[in-house]
Amino acid sequence: MTDTDDPRGVLYPARLPTFRRVPAPDDLAALVRWFWIPVWRLAPGRTSRQNLLPFPASNLVVQHDGIVLSGPTTSASYRDLRGHGWAVGILLRPAGIVAIHQAPKEIRDTEIPFEARGLYDDICAAMTDPEDAGAQDRAVAIYGEWLRATLPEPDETALLANSMEDIVAGDRTVLRVDDLAERLSVSVRTLQRLADRYVGLAPLAIIRRYRLQEGAARLRAEPGTAVGDVAADLGYADQAHFTSDFTRTLGMSPTAYRRGAGGPEVGASGGERSPDPS
Repeated sequence: MTDTDDPRGVLYPARLPTFRRVPAPDDLAALVRWFWIPVWRLAPGRTSRQNLLPFPASNLVVQHDGIVLSGPTTSASYRDLRGHGWAVGILLRPAGIVAIHQAPKEIRDTEIPFEARGLYDDICAAMTDPEDAGAQDRAVAIYGEWLRATLPEPDETALLANSMEDIVAGDRTVLRVDDLAERLSVSVRTLQRLADRYVGLAPLAIIRRYRLQEGAARLRAEPGTAVGDVAADLGYADQAHFTSDFTRTLGMSPTAYRRGAGGPEVGASGGERSPDPS
C-alpha cells in the first residue's frame, strides 16, 4: 500500500505536470499512504486539465491559497490548472481520515476548507522555490511533524479498516463484499459499518474502484489485450458488465479511453490536459 509508483488513479500518466510522490515514513504509514507534490508552470492562456479516477480515500492538500480536505469520490473527476502553482497533499489511510474528520461520508464528492494556519504558513515558507527538491523535502518534513503532533495513534478498529484497504488494493481476487468480509474475518454487516465509518463509501464501491483503476492501467499498458480479457481477469462475468461499470464511472467506454490514453489532448482553451496525481 505504499508503492509510490502505483499507476492506479492516474488516467493519463503521459500528461502529468511535474509531479512527485514521497512514501510516508514508517511511523506515519498507518495514517498516510504517501505525500504528493505537483508543480506546474503554464504559458498564459493555457490550461492543464487533470483527469483522474481517485483512490477510494480522502486527501488533505496544502496549496498556495489555503488548505482543503477532499473527501472520497463516487466517479471520475477533473481539475483545471492555470498559470503557475504547487500543492503538497497527503493521501490518507482510513485511520488517517477519521483522525481529521469524524464522518468522511459527509464530505463525499466535495472538498471543504481546513484550518491549520501554522501548517499552511510553514509549508508556504518551505515552498518558496517549489521546483527545488530540497524545498519539497522540507515541506514533507514539516507536514510529517504536524501529523505527529496533531493526529492520535490509530486504535484497533482503525487498523482493521487499514487492513480492509490493503486487502482490496493488493488482492485482485477479492471481487465481492463477502470475499472481503471473509478475508477480514468479520461479518458483512461489520464490514459495511467499517467502510462507512473509515472511508465514506460502501464496500462494493471500494472494491469496484480498485478493480476499475486496475482495468484502466491494463488498458493503457496492454493495447493488444482484448477488453473482454481485461474484464475476465478483473472478475467480471462478461465484457458488457465491465463496460457498463467503466462507462458509468469514467464517462467513457474502455475502448474510447484506450484510444485517448496515449498523449495530450487539446481542449477548448488550447491547453494540454493532464491528470491529478494523487
